[in-house]
Amino acid sequence: VGDIGVIESISLKNFMCHNLLGPFEFGPNVNFIVGNNGSGKSAILTALIVGLGGKATITSRGLSLKGFVKHGENSADVTIKLRNRGTDAFKGDLYGDCIIIEQRISADGSRTCKLKSKSGHVISNKKEELTAILDHFNIQVDNPVSVLNQEMSKQFLHSKSEADKYKFFMKATLLEQMKRDYIHIKQTKAITRDQVERQEECLKDLRQVYLQKKERYENLSSLDQMKATLEDLKQQMAWALVREVEKQKQQLEDHIESEETRDRYNEKLEEYQDKINKAEKTCHEIQERLENLKEEESYFEGESRRLKEQARERSKAHKEQEIVFFRTQNKLKQMEKDCSLLQRRIEKLKNSGNHNQEDEHLKRQKKISSLNNQLADLDIEGKALSQHIKEKQQSLFKEKEEFDKLRLEEKKIQLSLESKRKMLNQLKASRSNRLKRFGDHMPELLDTINRAYDQGRFIKKPVGPIGACIILRDPSLAVAVESCLRNFMKTFCCDNYKDEKVLQGLMSRFYSKGNRPQIIVIPFTDHMYNIQGRGVHHPEFPSVLETLHIPNSVVANCLIDMRNIEAILVIKDNDRARQVMQQGRPPKNCREAFTGDGDQVYNNRYYSAEYCRAKYLGGDLEAEIRLVESEVENETAQLSRFQQHSHSVTQVIKQMENDLQSIIINGKRNQASVNQVKAAISELENVEEPQTEDNNSLEEEVQDILQKIEAEKQNVKEKKKELDKHKQLVSEADSKYHYVKNRMELCVEETEPIKEELVKAEAEANKLERILKVWERKQKEHQDNIQAMRSELAVKQEELQETVAKAKQISPQRLPVDRSAKSIDTEITRLRQCISTEQSQHGDQEQVIKEYSEALINYKNNSSQVKDLKRFIDRLDNIMNDRQARYKKMRRSLSVRCKLYFNNFLFELKCCGSMAFDHNNETLAISVQPPGREDDDMSDMRSLSGGERSFSTICFILSLWEITESPFRCLDEFDVYMVSSQFSAAVMGISLALLHV
Repeated sequence: VGDIGVIESISLKNFMCHNLLGPFEFGPNVNFIVGNNGSGKSAILTALIVGLGGKATITSRGLSLKGFVKHGENSADVTIKLRNRGTDAFKGDLYGDCIIIEQRISADGSRTCKLKSKSGHVISNKKEELTAILDHFNIQVDNPVSVLNQEMSKQFLHSKSEADKYKFFMKATLLEQMKRDYIHIKQTKAITRDQVERQEECLKDLRQVYLQKKERYENLSSLDQMKATLEDLKQQMAWALVREVEKQKQQLEDHIESEETRDRYNEKLEEYQDKINKAEKTCHEIQERLENLKEEESYFEGESRRLKEQARERSKAHKEQEIVFFRTQNKLKQMEKDCSLLQRRIEKLKNSGNHNQEDEHLKRQKKISSLNNQLADLDIEGKALSQHIKEKQQSLFKEKEEFDKLRLEEKKIQLSLESKRKMLNQLKASRSNRLKRFGDHMPELLDTINRAYDQGRFIKKPVGPIGACIILRDPSLAVAVESCLRNFMKTFCCDNYKDEKVLQGLMSRFYSKGNRPQIIVIPFTDHMYNIQGRGVHHPEFPSVLETLHIPNSVVANCLIDMRNIEAILVIKDNDRARQVMQQGRPPKNCREAFTGDGDQVYNNRYYSAEYCRAKYLGGDLEAEIRLVESEVENETAQLSRFQQHSHSVTQVIKQMENDLQSIIINGKRNQASVNQVKAAISELENVEEPQTEDNNSLEEEVQDILQKIEAEKQNVKEKKKELDKHKQLVSEADSKYHYVKNRMELCVEETEPIKEELVKAEAEANKLERILKVWERKQKEHQDNIQAMRSELAVKQEELQETVAKAKQISPQRLPVDRSAKSIDTEITRLRQCISTEQSQHGDQEQVIKEYSEALINYKNNSSQVKDLKRFIDRLDNIMNDRQARYKKMRRSLSVRCKLYFNNFLFELKCCGSMAFDHNNETLAISVQPPGREDDDMSDMRSLSGGERSFSTICFILSLWEITESPFRCLDEFDVYMVSSQFSAAVMGISLALLHV
């Protein structure tokens, strides 16, 4: 099941003829909606199309959206939840695990859309956002393969035309849309060619333009009259300039007054300062929770070791008590058996005469004595074997524990070795190109950016990666600086969001979506920010900004905005860093510091660095390569030793297991021999005594044995109670151990989210601090802007006085002017042109030559443009020919795949058939042989029954599913004309198709 685009639920209100339907919660695989006619099955599919932005005509249920509103109601509501999980989620940080789409259709046919997050918060109400979501999830509500409604289903199932099936195939695979696009391009190209031909006709007129310059001003007034008018316009122009300067001065005064009254920066500064205090308090609380969890984890770890040892001891005692119990039980059984034999012997003696068997009795006694000696030897051997088994089991347990530790260490070394080898390859690659330190694709990406900039695709050329744009003044501080800027070393800077979009497209050629370098949009300026009063100054230690030489002001401003490098100290010694930051008040404007080892130090906490080597800012490349090679060699040798040791331990474990198994077998054989000897002894002891023996003594012996049996039974019960008690103790110890172990694991699991929460809280606090710095800078810029406007106002006042003085020199009396200076200037320019034209008629030929030259250049430029357009059209012809060939190849590939999947589905459903495409005549012929008619010839769709035709059509649709991609598919009334067996086979086919998806 996919993680994005899947429909989780849908609900309808006042839709069509239903007051309320849903919410319908859909399962992860196939969902069937069944019900009587009019119960709302097709209404759900219609609501799905409309809810996802489809038009009313697509549903085949009406021509306007207002037809879907229930009669007598003002509006209808459709709510759809789409799954939005995984790495390909659409804006997962905004929407969460699902996207809620709410469509409201009014009675007048209009509709509004709300896009909500999982928590119900409205994210957007724009149609473009919904379109972006559908494109991201590859949802096509107008594609009949994705959504096949009732009318389309009936029409398609009724259709016997091969052309209709071919059209359905083209539409489902979007080949029809591609074909229409190519036709539209050809038509547009033809129109463009016609326009170019018409433009060629216009070029002929441009050649005669310069000849018409002589007659342009023939109907104008005389030269003297135009000069007088020109003088009047100059006087008006002088006072028009005065009027405009006065207007600019008034606008500036109004703007200053408006800016002084619109000071909202203090409120913002207080607001973000409160947020920063809350964020720091949250970080402190999370840190306390984390420390408490670590203490609890340490406590449970010690308890776990203690309880594990206690459980082992109790288990050992339980096994020993179990052996005692079984021995007592065996003794009781033996006594009961002896008693039974004596009783049978007494009965036989009562019924038999006295015979003299003294010799046989002596032989039996000797035999019994010999067997008792053998039994004693076997008991000694059995105890020795039992002790040996326990020792072997303990040794085997220790060896397995040692083997598990070795495997864990070996895995850690393998991961470290792989990381070091990757680093070594990057360092060797950076010998020829330093940019390869930032990734194998970085040089190619920068070449692509340069080419795109040369082609004019960027407004301003992006800057990056930042790590390649900075230079360390002191190479010994590389680890500290890189630990501070690690997240920004591969970052690029763009001047605007248009350039960012272009750069994202270029990066997509080399990096997958989740692994692309970060892009920061920041206005490019030629000067670095003024950080006076904001940066940290310490007599002994520099800030990160002071340790770097940054030639590019854009990079410097970006790091100041995003990382506050002017407020971070670099202190080589760890103890000295703790002393400066945590013992007393930190330096002014300083919130954190980095040590020479890359550790991060705050005024109330300390974080150790994850990396001990500079990856991007290292100085001596060859020394780093030798160091990494040495580490790789050492870890390779260490891994080899671990593997050899693991192999030897494995061999020892196998040998110990074999030895243990051999000892266990010997123990079983010993026990079998003991049982045999005991049985022989019991048999000899229970042989009938001579008849002269007194029956009374035997009966007394029987009574004595019965008393012993009763006593032994009581002993067995006591041993059983002790055994149960030990068993209970073992169970309690195991229960306590597993409880403590689970609590310890729970603490470990809870620690990770809290660590992530702490990182996020600290990131949020840093972000708020950066925003606060931005607002402080904006406030200062605002105040500087007001001061600059006041200075400009003073300049404008002086300019006004100068302009009035100049105007009085031209016209002492102020003239009323109702025209703008621009219009008067345009009129003056026109008059000067007319005067110049008149002068040219009296022998001034330079202006005529100039105008002729300009007209000729204009003609040449237009001619060049027409030629360029012709070349572009010819190139477009070649591209279209190539696209047509690719289109035919793609069409052939899709048809072959469709045939293959169609035959596979028929084969899996115990049918056979064929599919033939005729792209020239645009037909699709399907021949099917239903089950049970294997001996018949292949028949086309027209010779099949309605149910068989529906069944084969379902197979065709399933084939189209396999060659198209969509997060879900919807079929309405696909079982038309099917009998139950065909319906079952169709359901089986849908299930098989989903297994392939």
